[in-house]
Amino acid sequence: MEIQSIKNRFGIIGNSPALNFALQVAAQVSNTDLTVLIYGESGVGKEAFSQIIHSLSGRKHNPFIAVNCGAIPEGTIDSELFGHEKGSFTGAMDSRKGYFETVNGGTIFLDEIGEMPLGTQARLLRVLETGEFIRVGSSKVQKTDVRVIAASNKDLLELNHQGKFREDLYYRLSTVPIRVPALRDRKEDIIILFRKFAADFSEKYKAAPIQLDDEAKNLLINYPWPGNVRELKNIAEQVSVLSSDKLVTAKELKRFLPDRDFTRLPVLANSQGHANGHEFANEREILYKLFFDMKKDVNELKKMFVEILQNPALATQHASFMNEFKEIKPQDMIGASVPAPAINSQQHVLLQHKNHDEIHQHEEVEESLNIMDKEKELIIKALKKHKGKRKDASSDLGISERTLYRKLKEYDIKE
Repeated sequence: MEIQSIKNRFGIIGNSPALNFALQVAAQVSNTDLTVLIYGESGVGKEAFSQIIHSLSGRKHNPFIAVNCGAIPEGTIDSELFGHEKGSFTGAMDSRKGYFETVNGGTIFLDEIGEMPLGTQARLLRVLETGEFIRVGSSKVQKTDVRVIAASNKDLLELNHQGKFREDLYYRLSTVPIRVPALRDRKEDIIILFRKFAADFSEKYKAAPIQLDDEAKNLLINYPWPGNVRELKNIAEQVSVLSSDKLVTAKELKRFLPDRDFTRLPVLANSQGHANGHEFANEREILYKLFFDMKKDVNELKKMFVEILQNPALATQHASFMNEFKEIKPQDMIGASVPAPAINSQQHVLLQHKNHDEIHQHEEVEESLNIMDKEKELIIKALKKHKGKRKDASSDLGISERTLYRKLKEYDIKE
């Protein structure tokens, strides 16, 4: 069956290559009994693909049921899927058939399969491998002929690594995987989809259809759409009902778009120099900031000293600050236990004056702020302070012991 005819029949809108490929795979696998795993973000339309596969298969005249595994309590999901016998648990007043029994010969769509409990996963695996199941509270083995289509918005292999999903079930389910692309990966389809939704809501609410100006279109295209097609449809309905002007501008459209911050910022390192378990790679940037802050503090002191020389009466005003400053430790200034580098003798203020009350000129001579030299100097001081103990020195420097070892070799520091 041609892709375009599938789109027309099932109301699929869009022409992106990723969407077309997913539809092609769904059409090719529909006439088989292979298990299919549909994966994609929430709101991309995974259930529509399951209906396409069922409707194009030889089971199309038999039952189809969609089950959201995340919406069924863990204590009842076995009963829902496989049935139970009377008295098998509290509240089981009668025997009940499960979906695998009532949908025999048809198709079951298991949405959010990653939410299925491990015990139920073992039962499902048996159905997929042998076509057999047992009702809750029974010992009688029953046969079923059901095609399973599963879907997930989570990485099932990652769940397997976390001990939440069976690896054997994953490979049994993903005989044919189909990836449904996110809306942000189908930018060419966003405006077409919005127009379709706007037209539908115009007809539904008996109102003139809305239109977007160029800036509003660009805003829609560049929005990240975390809720995908479902979110776009929701926005289209809001704009159709609440917009005062049928020609919607970007300013007007912004009122309906959630104010989200999707900037991917780097993760801050913890006190051991790691970020998410990985070694933090920007120690030099941290050290550079340390030196910059200390240089700024030193310049402030020099400025104060010059002011006092120009006007001795200011000395009493600055006395309290100087007393407080003497109590400040370097680690209090930067939030980490890092020894402060000694101020080079070249960094000083040259004062030329005729008497104590008059300053004619001053000049600053900056020290070298070569980051590698200062880093080496800090490492040497930390090792001396802790008598060569790398673990204590690395903790004092705010880096990992492995990083310290690497830098010892890099700077050829002899312990």
